[in-house]
Amino acid sequence: MTEFKMSPFVKWAGGKSQLLDTLIAKLPVQYGRYYEPFIGGGAFLLGLSPKKAAINDTNSVLINIYRQLKENENEVIERLRNLDSVLCDKERYYRLRKKYNEKIMQGCTLDTEVAALMIWLNKHCFNGLYRVNKKGLFNVPWNRREKGNSFDESNLQAIGKYLRDNDILIRNEDFEIFCNQVQAGDFVYFDSPYIPVTETANFTDYTADGFTLADHQRLANLFDVLNDRGVFIMLSNNDTPLVYELYGNKGYKIQSIDVKRLINRNAKKRTGKEVIITNY
Repeated sequence: MTEFKMSPFVKWAGGKSQLLDTLIAKLPVQYGRYYEPFIGGGAFLLGLSPKKAAINDTNSVLINIYRQLKENENEVIERLRNLDSVLCDKERYYRLRKKYNEKIMQGCTLDTEVAALMIWLNKHCFNGLYRVNKKGLFNVPWNRREKGNSFDESNLQAIGKYLRDNDILIRNEDFEIFCNQVQAGDFVYFDSPYIPVTETANFTDYTADGFTLADHQRLANLFDVLNDRGVFIMLSNNDTPLVYELYGNKGYKIQSIDVKRLINRNAKKRTGKEVIITNY
């Protein structure tokens, strides 16, 4: 465990900061390597800070931030200092959003500039929402706030040091492929894009490919495969009928809990229910 209390460097839909104590209390007593196939903002990883872990996400620009912080967090910090040195008015926000998207279109995702831009945009976009269109381009509007730091320097330094000083593998691939390496006794935490609460809601698009109903069915099948392999598994999702269809009547423990929806655009709908599913 690290001495500094690390926290996510971006606001991310489904972030687990508010549930961190609940999740940690549900960990198995002992396990091998920690695996998180949908790392997102990394609240669980950073709060737990295991010495042996493997993290993954299909969002390549998000994974790029973890990689850049591991390799050279000081360069990311310097770029963020420069970005924060000028007020963020409407013209500046959309100019930098365009620059960010142009680099994405060029395939230049593995550098510190894109990492810093993504962190900066996350702090200055509407409601801290990360959303892309079908071309994979970031399209969230400005939040109309000109002032405010986009990063915590001590936090980024601590994350970089943690990723370097420990055995942390960073991947950018499909969750099934990522889980091929999981062995008996390891621990896997699944926090995929959630099943929509209502029939009219859309499956969340955090990458251009989205996460479909078929993907949720693949995930449920993978849960069963890993269970048979002797892996400790924990999964979070919305409390919906489909969750019980996919995971019910299999001997798994399903606990329903109340949560706050920090990114919902409608403030009146920022509460809800989620489930935590474990096989142990």
